Amino acid sequence: MSDEVAAKAGTGSKPLDLIYISIGAALISVCSWISIPTAVPFTLQTFAIFLVMLLLGGKRGTISVLIYMLLGAVGLPVFSGFKGGIGILLGNTGGYILGFLFIGLIYMLFTKFFEKSYIIKVIALVIGLAVCYAFGTAWFMHVYMQSTGEVGLLAVLGWCVFPFIIPDMIKLALAVVVAKRVEPVIKD
Repeated sequence: MSDEVAAKAGTGSKPLDLIYISIGAALISVCSWISIPTAVPFTLQTFAIFLVMLLLGGKRGTISVLIYMLLGAVGLPVFSGFKGGIGILLGNTGGYILGFLFIGLIYMLFTKFFEKSYIIKVIALVIGLAVCYAFGTAWFMHVYMQSTGEVGLLAVLGWCVFPFIIPDMIKLALAVVVAKRVEPVIKD
């Protein structure tokens, strides 16, 4: 049951919310360490973001993402490659990590103002991912050009976005399948 449903039903539990949020942040951390070797290696980070949103709802899911980012910012090795520290967030690809917040915020808005069907949830996650890509790409270009020099938009998209679109769509589909299976056992 999502946090929006729990709030309407009046059954939300602060300790239970804290447990779910903590588990969500831990899941994102663990999935960021899992790297799938391909021509362009990718992690299961976005899978975890999608799954946390679908299972915990927009509010608790977004808080889980924020806690994950804060843990990494203070130096815990929760980012891909067992890295941590504010330097990762301020580096070339830090904008993509910060962009995960947009996925959560957009998901929260969509599920608040529209029906909560899986179609709407998936649309919200896809739009959120597109905003994450856009923010991350703008961030990458800004940081990269300050330290290295000029780079074109298509080059950055070729490095940072195009190779990840299909894997991210596969991760989204997998997150939907897992969420539908796990949802019945989550209690609020």
